[in-house]
Amino acid sequence: MTDQKLITRRLALTAGGALLAGGAFAQASTWPTRPVRIIVPFAAGGPADALARMLAEIFAPQLGQPVVVENRAGAGGILGTQAAAQANDGHTLLFGSVSMTIVPHLQPQPLAYDVVRDFVPLGLVASTPFVLVVPAASAVRSVADVVAEARKGTLAAANSGHGTISHLTAELFGEAAGVRIEPVVYRGEGVLMPDLLSGAVPMAFLTLPTVLPQIQAGRLRALAIAGAARLEVLPDVPSLAEQGFPGIEADGWQALFAPRSVPEAGVQRLVPLVRDAVASPALRERIVGFGAIPGTRDRAEFAAMFPQEYQRWGAVVRARGIQAQ
Repeated sequence: MTDQKLITRRLALTAGGALLAGGAFAQASTWPTRPVRIIVPFAAGGPADALARMLAEIFAPQLGQPVVVENRAGAGGILGTQAAAQANDGHTLLFGSVSMTIVPHLQPQPLAYDVVRDFVPLGLVASTPFVLVVPAASAVRSVADVVAEARKGTLAAANSGHGTISHLTAELFGEAAGVRIEPVVYRGEGVLMPDLLSGAVPMAFLTLPTVLPQIQAGRLRALAIAGAARLEVLPDVPSLAEQGFPGIEADGWQALFAPRSVPEAGVQRLVPLVRDAVASPALRERIVGFGAIPGTRDRAEFAAMFPQEYQRWGAVVRARGIQAQ
């Protein structure tokens, strides 16, 4: 092939590629054609609701359509998640959390939706790592002390609800340490806090936003981060992995999802919007203000992590025979 012919062929291929890319962009730019709805499967007023509303404010002018947030609380998030999964308008999204990878496994019967099959992860918004804490007056000062105390008999751990990640993380830790951790169930982290501060219950795995003010005020002592690495806000607190317990990672993440009814054009439009929103100073400041961490995993990493989370927590639930109460 002559040089001139080779150049002509390359120009043709480049032009063809540009046309394809332009076609994909044009397709994406046609979505949305109507108002967009973000379902939050929890009550209004919490961090998830606040973050979803901030996303809605950021998205609306860029999408050229109103973006409304709808709270559908109930049944541990099942009602709202099911409503999103069954929406067929192509313009409904879900602001989900790690609980959507746990709750289905707790049910005695299969749900009407499958979170892995029926939802496309669009992007991680925030992470709320879990921290092992004890009352400040406790004689327990390390994870090794926790294990030693547990080996004297059953050690109790408060949790924020039966079958929650707070509960399951304590179960994982007990199994890894070879000790029995007796769950003491409360309805939410705020409800258990007085008993934890007073020493009525000796320890708990709780989210960073809940415990950080208490740690900073000297009312709780942090023994470990339930993860592989330390946190910037608690640099002196070692991870469980550092203390001989790798693989116990608990993260109360929150993310935006698209039901399968949302067309690929919508997914293409939304993925960079989520990424840019999380990187924006306004949203990052709000996330940090909650005591959470802005999402650091890119979309591909989170999309790979999501089904792994579903399988991991499902295995914990099945191994211990935990069911919804």
